[in-house]
Amino acid sequence: MNEEVFNLSIRRFLKRAGIGAQREIEHAVEAALAEGRIASQGPLAATMTLEVGDLELRVVFEGDIELEE
Repeated sequence: MNEEVFNLSIRRFLKRAGIGAQREIEHAVEAALAEGRIASQGPLAATMTLEVGDLELRVVFEGDIELEE
């Protein structure tokens, strides 16, 4: 295994996933605010699951997304 290729590939994947996830969350929050389904002060409980089937890896990350300070 080439460590450099491996690490760069992981970083590219995480960047793609992070940017895509942020975009999806932003759109969902905008829609929910417009429809009055959520309050503008938050926070929103969030869960993200990372799965790599070939490795039988499944990791859950949990946290809050704040809408205001």
